[in-house]
Amino acid sequence: MSVYVAHRLFAAHDRALAADLADRLSAKIGAHRVFLPFCDTDEEGLVAEVKGRRLFELDRARLGGLDAMVAILHGPSLDDGVCMEIGYAAASGVPIIVLTTDFQTYSLDEAGPHLELPDPLLQAVATRVVRVTKLGPPNLPSGPPPSRFASFRARNTAQTSTALDAAIEALLDLPAHAPRLPGLPSPRGTTVHVEASPYAARDHDHLARTCAKAGYSTTVPQRFTSAVSVTGALADLSAACSATRLLANVSGPETPPGTALLIGAAAASGARIAAFHPRPTFTHAHGREPNWRNLMIQYAAEAHLDTDDALQSWLAT
Repeated sequence: MSVYVAHRLFAAHDRALAADLADRLSAKIGAHRVFLPFCDTDEEGLVAEVKGRRLFELDRARLGGLDAMVAILHGPSLDDGVCMEIGYAAASGVPIIVLTTDFQTYSLDEAGPHLELPDPLLQAVATRVVRVTKLGPPNLPSGPPPSRFASFRARNTAQTSTALDAAIEALLDLPAHAPRLPGLPSPRGTTVHVEASPYAARDHDHLARTCAKAGYSTTVPQRFTSAVSVTGALADLSAACSATRLLANVSGPETPPGTALLIGAAAASGARIAAFHPRPTFTHAHGREPNWRNLMIQYAAEAHLDTDDALQSWLAT
């Protein structure tokens, strides 16, 4: 079994949590069967002419040969790189265990059905969601009582430990031929799937009209309007994987999680991907080139479009 641990990279506590998961898992299946991004790509020490692209290539190579994925997704703001990796795994038929300690559930309207994850696409592709939503018990040691802050920290640590063990148990309980998503279609025809961003001033109708004027059939997301959101999400996944092109508006502080997932799925399916991003901001890390999005998003996309003219030029190629 080869397992990819997908996790947020940009805070020390997130990396430490993923390392704890990987270490516990390696004790069960062997360290050589576990891939931990940042750690196993030696991100701090890696020297490459275009470091971000090289990291993308190393991670994508491992995504292409998996038996399973464990993805850590905490809270309503989900890392776009992790969501892209989930999409790639899902389109490749890889079973995905999602781990969360979020005590909230989500719905698309006030009275709608509750989901364990903010975007229905994540709910749809997860083989299993492992949720541990409550603090650990207040285990009081002998001797002087700890401060209330130390006690609270210990209860959070116990909750996390329980969650990690539960995710590993769920992974090891996967059958040899774990249930996977139905076979997804390959890109065909001249269809563009258009993914909007809730942060963008322009809606998907504008982008879809531009694609239609260039002679393309278009599809747009159904998961936010469908009577059954998970059914709509699976329709979006199928549309993105069967389209010749994916046009994704990645505007905002991060690429929206469902959009990031579809970018990963389209990349695994061989569709051409463009990121529409009229007002980019850049991130800077030691040794890396400036990145205008998470590197898993940036290098999955063949084109970075910031104007309607750039979009029309991409559609004409």
